[in-house]
Amino acid sequence: MAMIRWPNWGGAHLACEGISNIAAKALEDSRLGISPLEKSTRYVPFNRKLNGRYRYYREPAIMASPHATAYETTLDHLFDTYTALIDPLLGWIKRVTPQDPSTSERAYNSATRAKALDLLRGLLPMATLTNVGLFGNGRAFEYLLVKLAASPHGEVRTLGGAMQQELDQMIPSFVKRAKTERGQNYARYLSTNRDRSQHLAQQLCGQQQPASPVTVQLVESDPAAEAKVVAAILYPHTDLTLEQLQTIVTELSSGEKEAIIQTYIGDRGSRFDRPGRAFEETYYTFDILADLGAYRDLHRHRVLTQERQPYTVNHGYVVPPELVAANLADPYHQALVAAAETFTQIHPDLPTAAQYGVPFAYRVRWRMKLNLREVYHFVELRSGRQGHASYREIAQEMYRQIQQVHPTLVAQMHYVDLHDYDLERLAAEQRLDTRLQQRDPIEPHG
Repeated sequence: MAMIRWPNWGGAHLACEGISNIAAKALEDSRLGISPLEKSTRYVPFNRKLNGRYRYYREPAIMASPHATAYETTLDHLFDTYTALIDPLLGWIKRVTPQDPSTSERAYNSATRAKALDLLRGLLPMATLTNVGLFGNGRAFEYLLVKLAASPHGEVRTLGGAMQQELDQMIPSFVKRAKTERGQNYARYLSTNRDRSQHLAQQLCGQQQPASPVTVQLVESDPAAEAKVVAAILYPHTDLTLEQLQTIVTELSSGEKEAIIQTYIGDRGSRFDRPGRAFEETYYTFDILADLGAYRDLHRHRVLTQERQPYTVNHGYVVPPELVAANLADPYHQALVAAAETFTQIHPDLPTAAQYGVPFAYRVRWRMKLNLREVYHFVELRSGRQGHASYREIAQEMYRQIQQVHPTLVAQMHYVDLHDYDLERLAAEQRLDTRLQQRDPIEPHG
């Protein structure tokens, strides 16, 4: 684990290198005041070895247990399979999506390689080492340090201690409380309450089996959403109380409310033209079951509430249809099944540590609560062509389900992309070609 730091007045930059995806998710769980940037699984292959060993976290409790050999053998097999499938899968992708004459060699190679790595990332376990860069203000870092100290994972607690040492050199007055008795008491409070809640949940729900898996389920929406949004639109432009405005809005026809909403949204020229704060008046709660790869991407959104269940193999795994079409699904299946068997062996003895061995292809369940304003940002961004297919499907389905209950509120959501693409990254790579040509035009021969 390497730490690099840059001070910036009341904030600081930190680079946390060589940490597991378990630790990366702990860092990225902060919603406000922390801005993370993580190493991509799309552009960077994870098959390189260091001193003859694949780069994954060898969890100390597991390595000190009788499960050590099975853990390393299983994770090595995952990385071996990942490595072995890159070239044949890349060859298949190029055969079924040949290069268009108008596409540069650079753009085509980047897009096809990104597609191959996207399809194979499901083999990477949560133990995979990655790098996360952070910028945050002092108060946000102080709270993050307390949360890291309360983690059930020893790696995360150790990471928090290393971050404390670095931040003490840059912004000591902003993070000093995290290591005081008050900060330590708060960490114990968080840890104790988590353990007690977990025990209570197991007592109440331990014998129940999960319902049939539904990828995206809109669990809750507000029946009065339109009225609340319209009242909030009018509020800053009058001297009336919010209660008065809500009463006035109840007397309006559906057409009148729709006209007010359309006027407020205006003419959107791109997805970056987002509605204002009146759209924060109504919320939507979703229950989502999807592969860990999708969760890792969607978890990075800040202005919403997300809480996940433990990393597990209990919900099965996802196999990209492209692997089936390329006749490469069998080794993929075999590696994931072996990972599940090892997880099942380790879990009774070390339930927390066992999560390091869960590959990204396995599903995780999490809840997401977000307001309508964030829905516009989230759905239009994550349904975009350049995104990974697994999270594009989630964003598209969220849009469809909200449209069923509140069609007027999403009528101006023009930039939801409901199409499928063979090479998701190709258009973005072609735009990059254009920018490169504009910056460094090729001189004509003559």
